[in-house]
Amino acid sequence: MSLSTVLFLFLAHLGVGIAFTLVFVSREAGVKFFRFNTGLAAILLVIALAFRFQSRSGATSFADVAFVVCTGLTVFSWATAGRLFTTIRTAILSTAVISGVIALVFQALEVSAGRPPAVAALTVVSFLTSAAMLGGACTAMILGHWYLVLPSMDVSHLQSIVRVHIASMAARIVVVAAAVWYALATWRPEIEAGPSFRHYILSIDGIFFWQRVLFGLAGPAVLSYLTWETAKIRSTQSATGILYVDFFTVVVGEVLAKYIVLATRVPV
Repeated sequence: MSLSTVLFLFLAHLGVGIAFTLVFVSREAGVKFFRFNTGLAAILLVIALAFRFQSRSGATSFADVAFVVCTGLTVFSWATAGRLFTTIRTAILSTAVISGVIALVFQALEVSAGRPPAVAALTVVSFLTSAAMLGGACTAMILGHWYLVLPSMDVSHLQSIVRVHIASMAARIVVVAAAVWYALATWRPEIEAGPSFRHYILSIDGIFFWQRVLFGLAGPAVLSYLTWETAKIRSTQSATGILYVDFFTVVVGEVLAKYIVLATRVPV
């Protein structure tokens, strides 16, 4: 495990997640909004690939190819924003998301190689929900800020993306709970070498796990609820302020999650 691998996983998931959540944003947000966000996603994916090829050893995998395709399509979507028909631009972005999802699936299978099928399945779902949660938090934060650019934009658009964020967060909590339960219930000393996951979370190293739960799950759960209640009363500026803090906690939690999955192979 290296820092480059942790950063690659985090940036790749965030980039794919932003592209994914843009599908749920109304075109009333304007061309500049989509250009800004596709550009952000493209930059994150390019940096992620740089970290990937810096830490990679061996032949290029199918996941790497899919990420390159996803990055190329995202860059193309950014370059053509406002210059192509909306349906064509949406099709390009959707294809980028599909290739990104394929990359995440094969990336998860690589990380869980040699583990039981249940662990591989949990890792796949964990990576997908991680991308959705990161993307939902980032896109919601930027959309909230965009009301300063387009004050006349209907607040229902912010409410919609906050709902997407809450749904992705709920799915993430369920997946993490299932992964922790499975790790605690199935470890057998006569089969698996090294300490159990229970020993890990109760040791000094477990501080990373508990910080991951506090900052990455509990924090966003409270803050997303506050954002929803604030958006309901049409206070977009207050909702945006809360979303800034929410996005920060999600970032901290997901970076720690990448470290833990590489250190323990438990997809939290």
